[in-house]
Amino acid sequence: MEFKDKLKEKRQDSGMSQSELAAVAGVSARTIQNYEMGSRKPQHMEVVQKMADALGTTVEYLLGSEGTHIVNAYERGGARAAKDVEGLVSEIRGLFAGGELDEEEKDAIMAALNRAYWDAKEENKKYAPKGHRKTP
Repeated sequence: MEFKDKLKEKRQDSGMSQSELAAVAGVSARTIQNYEMGSRKPQHMEVVQKMADALGTTVEYLLGSEGTHIVNAYERGGARAAKDVEGLVSEIRGLFAGGELDEEEKDAIMAALNRAYWDAKEENKKYAPKGHRKTP
């Protein structure tokens, strides 16, 4: 089940409207609607945490480990980083399609690849022209 389906199911099970959940999460009702349609995904972990708390669930349930990596990438490096990590997740999901690894092993591999991605980004900063370097 995808984020959009989990969010809608938990919201309906809790008896909350999209507007009520939006108010708790600090976003617009339209944003919740877009999440549930799958046309947008959360960009900030704080919003996901507020929704999870209001719905009596966890961030991990709503996003899954893959989605968590993507949201963290957005917070850390913006839309481009999130897109890069989402691409990695998609490619790695194909590698796991054979089903030989359990979920814990998959999560460990995803975490290692996520660290490798950010380490490479940090290492490559020194090769950027001075005018294009971003300072944290």
